[in-house]
Amino acid sequence: MGVLSRLRVIEIGSSAATSYCARLFADFGADVQKVEPPAGDPLRRSAPLTPNGQSAWFAFLNFNKSSIIIDPADPDAVACLTALVEGCDVLIDGRDVDAADCPSIDITAIRRRRSGLIYLEASWFGHQGPYAGFAATDSTVRALAGLIKLVGPVEGPPLHAPDFQTGILAGLWGFIAAASSAVARMRGGAGRSWSLSIFESSLALSEDLMFEAFARGDVMRRIGINRFCLTFPVGIYETKKGWLGITTITPAQWRGFCDMLDLSELRDDPALVLGVDRLHYMERIERQFIPRLKTRTAQDWFAEGLKRKIPIVPVPKMSDLLQDMERKERGAIVPVLLSEEEGLTAGSMQRLTSTPPRRGGKVPAPGEQQGFANIRRHASGTAAASGRIEAAGLPLHGVRVIDFSMGWAGPLCTRTLADLGADVIKIEAIQYPDWWRGVDRRPTYVDGQMYEKTMRFCMMNRNKRGITLDLKRPRGLALAKRLVAGADIVVDNYSVDVLPKLGLGYDVLGTLNPRLVMMSMSAFGANSIHRDCRAYGSTLEQGSGLPNVIGNADGPPVMSHIAFGDAVGGLNGCAAVLVALIHARTTGQGQFIDLAQIECMIPFAAPWITIHSLGGMLPTRYGNRHPQFVPHGCFRCVGEDNWIMIAATDAYMWQRLALLIGRPDWAKDASLKSTEARRGIEDVIERGIEAWTHTRDADQAMSELQAASVAAGVARLPIDLLRDRHLGSRGFLQNVERAFIGSHPQPSIPIREGEEPYAVRTVAPTLGQHNREILSGLLGLSDAEIAQLEREGIIGTKMLSEGELAR
Repeated sequence: MGVLSRLRVIEIGSSAATSYCARLFADFGADVQKVEPPAGDPLRRSAPLTPNGQSAWFAFLNFNKSSIIIDPADPDAVACLTALVEGCDVLIDGRDVDAADCPSIDITAIRRRRSGLIYLEASWFGHQGPYAGFAATDSTVRALAGLIKLVGPVEGPPLHAPDFQTGILAGLWGFIAAASSAVARMRGGAGRSWSLSIFESSLALSEDLMFEAFARGDVMRRIGINRFCLTFPVGIYETKKGWLGITTITPAQWRGFCDMLDLSELRDDPALVLGVDRLHYMERIERQFIPRLKTRTAQDWFAEGLKRKIPIVPVPKMSDLLQDMERKERGAIVPVLLSEEEGLTAGSMQRLTSTPPRRGGKVPAPGEQQGFANIRRHASGTAAASGRIEAAGLPLHGVRVIDFSMGWAGPLCTRTLADLGADVIKIEAIQYPDWWRGVDRRPTYVDGQMYEKTMRFCMMNRNKRGITLDLKRPRGLALAKRLVAGADIVVDNYSVDVLPKLGLGYDVLGTLNPRLVMMSMSAFGANSIHRDCRAYGSTLEQGSGLPNVIGNADGPPVMSHIAFGDAVGGLNGCAAVLVALIHARTTGQGQFIDLAQIECMIPFAAPWITIHSLGGMLPTRYGNRHPQFVPHGCFRCVGEDNWIMIAATDAYMWQRLALLIGRPDWAKDASLKSTEARRGIEDVIERGIEAWTHTRDADQAMSELQAASVAAGVARLPIDLLRDRHLGSRGFLQNVERAFIGSHPQPSIPIREGEEPYAVRTVAPTLGQHNREILSGLLGLSDAEIAQLEREGIIGTKMLSEGELAR
């Protein structure tokens, strides 16, 4: 019996986001019924296809579900679907993306009768705003979300990853919304109704760069394949055998990298201490280290990096992933049955150790477990909770989280919990504050309190309370344990041994608090043979297999983001702790979650894992083209480095596009209704499109294309999102005031219970801001005791400089 085995989930419509959301429920035992039309979910025909013609993407999204066929032409279709929905706990609705011939039912009336029903509705852009109703694809949404323009050659066009990204990101957000509602419902509240914007979900990957742009101005540009404009080097490089992912962030990592390659001249150059400074000397630096890398294999360098604590990792091919026994043993890669074909796909990354997810399963055939009796069986149940539809309060009100995390991934997990109402207490130390406050320990940085002025820290730590405790001192450690004793959740994203060595491992904390859910968000996992490997979000993408499906066939593996893995790890972590919290609230038993962030990236390569497992076929690298949609690409517009993503998803959209760009002959040519026929003249078609786009401003081109219902999205820079008219109309960016920074915007979460986003209640804490409030109010310390802790440096409000630390 899985943690969620008491839940009945109905999935209607067709979208990758809602399918993945529902699959996350199925992973933990929920009874998920997928409603399909007689022809089946359109996603069953999504490329890439297995040798027997099954969709590997559909398989990843839908194993362990059942399928029910409801024919809209059946006179009883509405009654059957209504009965089915009235008997479920969670309704996941993708009809706004693609109705897939699903009958129309009165959701509002059903929720009045079944007040415990949790309802999630997904759409590309939400129901209000200038983009509402836009035709869209995965790639056009990512273009608008600022996730394409900074990737690729300097001269263009921007390069983008294949589809499958927005569905995974939005599916995680949808699951977080529904699972938090399940937590709230356990307190006796009503079910909740959520709207999910797939576009805004994708901004989880963009928001860091958005707010770096807010702080620095319009300085970000595309600087080449596997190069990113905030630090250097972060990229993928060729070795004697294989490709190697490299990231150097801290001065110590840069020195270690130079020592590893015997490049003392670079190591000792004071102009190259910080990554942002090294950007000015990229060519000079690469000329020196690239030849050195080619003297040894990627595996050799990986071993050297482990010794020196440098974040480097081999870039695996699909065959490497399939041969990785550790991934299979941990359940990151699992068996999947597609009709008669037995392959592999990405499993659940929410690795709860006491109540683990299912490991693999069967993809339902259309109509499997279908039948009127089956519908009646499910309709006989009623939703568990009662109460008003407009439930008061935030869903995680009353949940307390102790946050030992730093940087992006862990803080995004805990920020999301805080946004949903949890009381999150962030623990730092004046000796070692969150590294997103800055890694510069020089006196000018510390004395100027620059660590209070970093936008990325403020963005990632809103709605939290902050305390400082020196965990290396007995009194600081004892106070941390007292906080944990009264908490529901503990999150950390340190290397796996850090908290255990301090005496804060799960073996200790779980004894103090048996109901505690504790999650370690390490790079490779607590029991991995690579557990000591240092990693950033870039390392996680480099080691995921995804770069080998991006870019052109004759090019190197390509990274698609400077820190892709961070946001993905944070969202998976949030989903995991919510599942474990449901179990703890049900049984009184907490547990340890061993989340490996590198595994959280594997779903983005899932379809190619399946295809390769079934016949050894290498993934086709399409560049900016697409296996199903022709034409599909990024086209130059008027002005400097202005581009637009365009996709024709079917024959009718192709005809509208051809008419718009002044090629009625193409629109009338019956032979070009075939995707393969258009692929035969794809070069010619692309030249025709670019002749049209090159005479237009990118936004003008998008307006004309969308007026003709052609999927298109301007390739935005992160800074453009700060003034995006759609986000502005929806109040996505909320202006707040904070000490040291003043007025600044904060991004909203992409899940809403009404037309307005969840409010930012409090800004990010200054260092140690809530020391007295927490130590006195929660732990009952006196003023004299608090003053003594400050004198001893166990708590404080000012970061220590390098010199002060040395003393």
